[in-house]
Amino acid sequence: MSVINHEGGQVADAALKEFESTLRGRVIRAEDEAYDDARKIFNAMVDKRPGAIVECNGVADVMACVNFARTNNVPLAVRGVGHNVAGTSLCDGGIVADLGRMKSVRVDLAARTVRAEAGLTWGELNHELQPFGLAAAGGFISTTGVSGLTLGGGLGWLVRKHGLALDNLLSADIVTADGHLLEASETQNADLFWAIRGGGGNFGIVTSFEFRVHPADTTLSGLLLHPRKRMAEAVRFWRDFEPTAPEEVTSGAFLLRAPPAPFVPEAMRGTPVAAVGGIYTGSIEQGEKALRPLREYGPPAADSFQPMPFAEAASMADDLFPRGLHNYWKSGFLTELSDAAIDTAVEFYDRAPSPMTIVVFEHNGHGAMERVGAGDTAFGYRNWPYNFLVTSIWTDPADTEANVRWTRELCEAMQPFLADAVYVNYLGDEGEDRVQQSYPPATFERLVALKAKYDAANLFRMNQNINPKLS
Repeated sequence: MSVINHEGGQVADAALKEFESTLRGRVIRAEDEAYDDARKIFNAMVDKRPGAIVECNGVADVMACVNFARTNNVPLAVRGVGHNVAGTSLCDGGIVADLGRMKSVRVDLAARTVRAEAGLTWGELNHELQPFGLAAAGGFISTTGVSGLTLGGGLGWLVRKHGLALDNLLSADIVTADGHLLEASETQNADLFWAIRGGGGNFGIVTSFEFRVHPADTTLSGLLLHPRKRMAEAVRFWRDFEPTAPEEVTSGAFLLRAPPAPFVPEAMRGTPVAAVGGIYTGSIEQGEKALRPLREYGPPAADSFQPMPFAEAASMADDLFPRGLHNYWKSGFLTELSDAAIDTAVEFYDRAPSPMTIVVFEHNGHGAMERVGAGDTAFGYRNWPYNFLVTSIWTDPADTEANVRWTRELCEAMQPFLADAVYVNYLGDEGEDRVQQSYPPATFERLVALKAKYDAANLFRMNQNINPKLS
C-alpha cells in the first residue's frame, strides 16, 4: 500500500522502495501480517491507519524518515512508546517514525548523569539505574515513555525533591525539520533547548536525552485505602498534610474502586474508596516518621506501605492503567483544592459508568518545581500546586458514549474550581485553543516564534500542535 500525502495523491511505489532501501530498521505496511499489532497504542479509542510504520534502529533511520516526509509532502507521526492518550503518535495515510527499538542507556556514575535513547519507558530507564542506587525524575506510571513525558513536562515521583523531568535535562540530540541532527543544551542551540523543555514534539524528533539523576535506592512506598463513608474526609486530610511534608514525600489522592490486591480486605474489593499513594525517598527511619500522620489517620482500612527499591515503587500504579483499553481523559490545574471541589468529585464518582475509572488529585508543588523560574523553560505553569485529572477507562466500545458523557459532566461541575490552565501532557484531542491554555501568553508567543524558525512548514504537527502561522 502506497503512502498517501495530505493533498490526496500517492507517493510512487518506486520512491517508497528507494526510501526503504536506505533504512536499517523494518518497514511495516498495511498488507503485512505485523501491521495491526504495530499500529496499536495505549489508548484503544485511537484507530488510525498509517501508510507505513518505520521501526527506526538509529539516528540515521530517523533522519531518513524526516527527509522522506518533507520531500514527499507526507504526514509524519512520531512514536516513542505510544502512551499518550491523545493518540498523536499515529496518523492516517502517512508514515510513523517508531522509536521503540532505540533503547540504549549509558550511566555516568562520576557525573551522576544518564544518556537515554528515545524509545525507553521510565520503567526501563530506572531498571538500569537501580543497581547504582540512582533514579531519574519522571513518571508516575513506569510504562510511560521517557520522550513524550519529558518534552511536555515530566511530573513524577521525585517532582517535589528534584523537579520535573525537563528540569533535569542537560542536553538532547534532535533531528530537525531540515533533516539535520543538532545538539540542544544551555550552550548549544539554547533557544531550541528552551523550546523542547515543555513545547512537546513540535520542534523535531529527539533521539536521546542526557539527564541528571539522583540517589534513590530503597524507598518507603505504598497505598492507603479509606472506605466510601470517609472518602471526602480522607482526601481533605491528605490535602492538608502534603504541603507540610518534607520534599522527600510525593503523594497523590485518588478516587477508585479498591483493587483485588492481597493487602485489601476481601469485602472492600471493588467498592469506591479514597486512596493515597506515595513514595518517600530517603532513610526508612525518617520516612516512617514523616508518613506517620498520613498512615495513622482514620485509620486506613488497608495500608501497603513498606520499604521497596525505587524502580519497583515507581511502577506500583501500572496495573491501574493497563495498555490497550479505551481511555478518555480530562484535566486542569486547580486554583485551590477546596472542600467543595473534593465533595463535587466524590459525589460524581459514585455515578462513574466504569469501575476502572480513576479520579486523581496531584500535589506537585511546595518543592523543587517552584524553584525554577517561570520563563526559564517552556513548561507552562509552575504556580498551581494541585492538578485534577479524570482518567475514564473501559473495555467495551459500546460504553464509550456513557463514559465520555460522564467525564465531561464531571469536568463541567468542577469548572468553578479549575484554573484557566492545563498540563499539556494530559490533553486529549481538544483543539488549538486548549493547547494555547497550556502556556502563559508570553511563553506561547515565544514558542510560536521558535516554531516558525525551526519548522515553518509545520512538518511536526502530529502532536499538541503549536501552529507557526500564528507568528
